[in-house]
Amino acid sequence: MRRRALVLLALASGCASATRTAAPTTVEVPTVGAVTAEELRRDLSAFAADSMRGRETGTVDALRAATFIAERLQRLGLEPAGDSLFVQHVPMQKEVFSANSSIAVEENGRTRPIPIGSEVAPLLNLGTGIPPTRRSADGEIVFLGYGMTSANPRRDDFAGMPIEGKVVVVVNGAPPGVDSARREQLEAQAAISERLGKILPQRPAAVIVLLAGKGHELFEQTAPQLLRSVSLRTNAPEVPENERVIPMIILGVPVAGSPLLPAGWPTDDKAQVLRGRTLHAKVDQVKTSIVGFNVLGIVRGSDPVLNRTFVAFGAHYDHIGVVPPVNGDSIANGADDDGSGSVALLAAARVMQQAPTKPKRSMLFVWHVGEEKGLLGSSYFTDHPTVPIDSIVAQINADMIGRNADSLLYIVGPLAAPNNQSKRLGAIVDSVNAASATPFKLNREWDSATHPEHIYERSDHFNYARKGIPIVFLTTGLHDDYHKPSDEVSKIEFAKMARVTRLIVEVGRAVASSPARPR
Repeated sequence: MRRRALVLLALASGCASATRTAAPTTVEVPTVGAVTAEELRRDLSAFAADSMRGRETGTVDALRAATFIAERLQRLGLEPAGDSLFVQHVPMQKEVFSANSSIAVEENGRTRPIPIGSEVAPLLNLGTGIPPTRRSADGEIVFLGYGMTSANPRRDDFAGMPIEGKVVVVVNGAPPGVDSARREQLEAQAAISERLGKILPQRPAAVIVLLAGKGHELFEQTAPQLLRSVSLRTNAPEVPENERVIPMIILGVPVAGSPLLPAGWPTDDKAQVLRGRTLHAKVDQVKTSIVGFNVLGIVRGSDPVLNRTFVAFGAHYDHIGVVPPVNGDSIANGADDDGSGSVALLAAARVMQQAPTKPKRSMLFVWHVGEEKGLLGSSYFTDHPTVPIDSIVAQINADMIGRNADSLLYIVGPLAAPNNQSKRLGAIVDSVNAASATPFKLNREWDSATHPEHIYERSDHFNYARKGIPIVFLTTGLHDDYHKPSDEVSKIEFAKMARVTRLIVEVGRAVASSPARPR
């Protein structure tokens, strides 16, 4: 939930090593016809192979994936739509913690370091449009238990606790005796935001959120990404430390004997001041300029006026790269996330380009870079579009479309997007789906801007929606292999994935064939 000849030269202009790392593809393009499971299996087996090493943004592996897509578009005969043939250069920077960074607890004259990476990881970037957090903190540690205020079990971890100016440690988890449903809720990723929402207004010096239970797995997935983050490069000056209004935020895991926890943890989980313990934290980043690439191509419409407007199709080609090994496997292949959407768009582009009759409007295919790093590619494209932004009449996003029950498909956007801007597009999806030979059961559970999982904000369609463009996000949903090395090609349901791809094609055709915008 992120991507020879002339194409390779365009990519190489931003990365000198491109010609040494991007291998040519030799796959034959299918003849005209419908999307098939065999076509998708063939492409995904190459795109999510171990040789792609997880396609992490900022690596030559992402460049290799971008080349794979751009070369295919060239061979299919699509029109280039980038700022350099099929690619758009996206200015980025890698950000890694310097050797000067340290987090430690001082107690009775003794300093105990807290290992960055294995036990804690500073969260310096909260997302596009959100001010940066502070990079340093000093203060007495206040342990806030589970940060709970509840009647059952009866508990108020905030009562009488001094927070302003303190370093607050809170466990994102559940105390013993809580039923399984409530425990899952208290350990969920969404609960982190809820706890921060209660603590930050009380002006702490820092907040350390320790992820317990199932959250331990989330930390293992998140920490490597925080340690090698990527952001868009801008000309804006860095915000000075004394002007940063959001306290330092650190994620971690509860480790028995840690100076961040009461001596009797986990038996002693009550909120308390850890007297005599002071946190000293300071992190610095080394920033290196790099270039990422969005990949773009156009299937030109048939109407001489309307073909200057576009139905946009989006997927992200990046994933999370090489991670700590699980059962000996350290490559997060991202077959479903979002290898599935990426190769589905290739199939859709082929079908539309080879169709004997084109719709009135043109179709713009965009493979975004850096989705996993914070929707970076789509943010850059929508702020620096290679076609007029108001010429895009709709955007259809495909992210993770290859798993779970055969009839299940989630739809996000018609209800979640502001001002009912996507309501008409949602109705078109409903109509096209109902008319298909084997309709999907469309699940709208996540189609809410206030859903605790915040799915609406977690993929590239979100940046199109903020520009007022009608969007629809199609996904077959999360699963136990999400962001793990086990997200493998062997687990993809290719027959289902082909059905989703056909639905995307037909929805796109319906919108592109209409003289009216879907509003």
